[in-house]
Amino acid sequence: MSDTNPIELQKALKGAHYPASKDDLVSCAESNHAGSQMKDKISHIPSKSYENPAEVEKAVFKGQ
Repeated sequence: MSDTNPIELQKALKGAHYPASKDDLVSCAESNHAGSQMKDKISHIPSKSYENPAEVEKAVFKGQ
């Protein structure tokens, strides 16, 4: 089962270089063999440049 929590997000984005675009983050998650739910969450964040993991976490988990 693929969890979608902040710890799993950080595992999915391990090695990401910031600033990073949404496409960069999706590619990183794929390279890290993230679960489909996590890749889906990342692929639905706004297309912009993310300066650090905290910005990505806010985008992924807002409204939950």
